Amino acid sequence: MACARVGGAVPGAPVHHREHGFANANPSHPPAGGWFRTRFFVARIWSTTFNPRRVSLPVVVNDGSRLRDSQDAATVTWVGHSTLLVQLDGVNVLTDPQWSQRASPVSFGGPSRVTPPGVRFEDLPAIHVVVISHDHYDHLDVDTVKRLAEAHRPRFIVPLGLKAWFADLGIGDVDELDWWQDKRVGGLTFTCVPAQHFSGRTLWDRNRRLWSGWTISGSKRLYFAGDTAYYGAFKDIGARLGPFDLAAIPIGAYLPPEIMRASHTTPEEALQAFEDVGARALVPIHWGTFDLADEPLAEPPKRLVAEAERRGLGADRVWILKHGEMRAW
Repeated sequence: MACARVGGAVPGAPVHHREHGFANANPSHPPAGGWFRTRFFVARIWSTTFNPRRVSLPVVVNDGSRLRDSQDAATVTWVGHSTLLVQLDGVNVLTDPQWSQRASPVSFGGPSRVTPPGVRFEDLPAIHVVVISHDHYDHLDVDTVKRLAEAHRPRFIVPLGLKAWFADLGIGDVDELDWWQDKRVGGLTFTCVPAQHFSGRTLWDRNRRLWSGWTISGSKRLYFAGDTAYYGAFKDIGARLGPFDLAAIPIGAYLPPEIMRASHTTPEEALQAFEDVGARALVPIHWGTFDLADEPLAEPPKRLVAEAERRGLGADRVWILKHGEMRAW
């Protein structure tokens, strides 16, 4: 069990703390068996390395000029996967930046990008803040982080346990927060909020670092879920920090459910989370960029729209952004 590897509960500490790491506060699904997981991940590594799937998704040409001209407006741009460029009150924020070709520890194998970044790295406006939800390769990319630190020198805001990882790269402008702690930067308040997930970049560091979502509050409020399964904390986040003008919630990597439901939301669950947190509009993330699971690559937004229609939610509430698309919020 993962929690056994990080030790037991810590007396007097928050419920998600363990002696050598962290655990989900209220796991909603038991993990799949070890043999089932091993077969799945071996098959995924083989297929993404030697027989990668392809998909053709619409991309908006975005040379960054509007981003540089709109720094006083509230805008959101989907670069791809969980990478959003959020502009609010004159502050430019990136979430989980990933500009590499693979979400993998090696360059020759693992999940490959099926859609290019919607904004070239060279076309970014000045980046002031970067928030990281957790340490998985599709959310925390070494090359991208190093490029950002060198070119933009942003403030990185991360969950507990990641400050040392950044220090190993020579990056010291990092704030490390626990769930419900906050940090004010450039007139915006960034709050680390609970998520139902896990962490680890190797076979030996599972759950040593915390995972989280984030809220960003200024003249408007945004909820960025990071990577998470569906569970009861969404209502608590909405009650404490909402309502939100915009919510970015993952809709991809849900098959097979035996593995994925413990740490990812389906499109239908994402809509329930959206309603739970009390948001006005939804931007789905975590789909159409990296081939991470067994569902068809273009299926998540189709299921999302079908469920939105069933709930009476139209395109004014559920925004299916194209890679590179920028929208005012």
